[in-house]
Amino acid sequence: MKEKRVKVRKKKEGMRRIKRDDLKKGIYILPNLITTMSLFAGFFSIILSINGKFVQAVWALIFAAVFDGLDGKVARFTKTESEFGVQYDSLSDLVSFGVAPAILVYQWALTPFARLGWLGAALYVICAALRLARFNIQITTIEKSVFNGLPSPPSALMLATTVLFFRDTGLSLEEYRVYILVLVYLLAFLMVSNVKYSSFKELEVARRRPINILLLLILILILIAIKPEIMLFAIVAFFVMSGIVNLLFRLLTRKRGEQVSEVPAEEER
Repeated sequence: MKEKRVKVRKKKEGMRRIKRDDLKKGIYILPNLITTMSLFAGFFSIILSINGKFVQAVWALIFAAVFDGLDGKVARFTKTESEFGVQYDSLSDLVSFGVAPAILVYQWALTPFARLGWLGAALYVICAALRLARFNIQITTIEKSVFNGLPSPPSALMLATTVLFFRDTGLSLEEYRVYILVLVYLLAFLMVSNVKYSSFKELEVARRRPINILLLLILILILIAIKPEIMLFAIVAFFVMSGIVNLLFRLLTRKRGEQVSEVPAEEER
C-alpha cells in the first residue's frame, strides 16, 4: 500500500515538473514572440512604403517601436533574458529601425535627389547597423542611465513622425525636401556619435515623485489624443534635440571652466 502511494506521489510530482517546464518554455518564448511582432511590423512598413502608402507605413513603424519597447521589459520581468534574445532583438531592430525608415524616407522624399538621396538612405542603414553592433559590445561596460549615440528606434520615429507632421500641417514637401535630406544625414551621424542620450532607466525623479511623473504622463497622453501626429513628432524631436543641447551645454561649461582656471595664472604673472 505504501509503495503504491509513493508511486502515485512520484507520478504527481513528475506531472507537476513537466507542467512547470512547459510553463517556463512558454514564458521563454513570450519576449521572442514580441520581438517577432516588432520584426513583422517593420517588414510590413517596408511593403507599405514600396506601395506608396506612407502614412500606414509610419503607423506600422510606431507599432514596431511599441513591441520593441515591450520585449526587453517582458524578458526582465519574467527573468527570461538570454543571449539569443539580445541577438534576435538586434536583427529585428536593424530591419524595423534601419531598413524600414530608410526605405520610407527615400520613397517619400529623397527620390528626386537621385544618387545623393539613395546614398543618404544607404548611409542611414549602415549607421543603424553600426549603432546596434556597438550597443551589443558596450552593453556591459557603459552606464545604464545613458545611451552612447542616438538609439535606432527614436531615430526611426523621427523620420516616421516627420511624415505625419507634414501631412497634418499641410506643409509643402517640395519646399522642404532638402531639409529632409539633411535630417537623414544628421540622424545617421547621431546614431554612431558619442552624443549621450538619457535611457530613463535610472530616473531618480520617478522614484522620489511618482505622482508628478504619473500626472505628466497623463497630460502627455491627453495631448497625444488631441493632436497625435503633431505631439508624437514634438516628443520625438525633443528627445533627439536633448542630446545635442546637452552636448553643447557641456562644451560651454567646459570652456568656461578652462577660462576661469586660466585667469589666476595670468594674474600671478
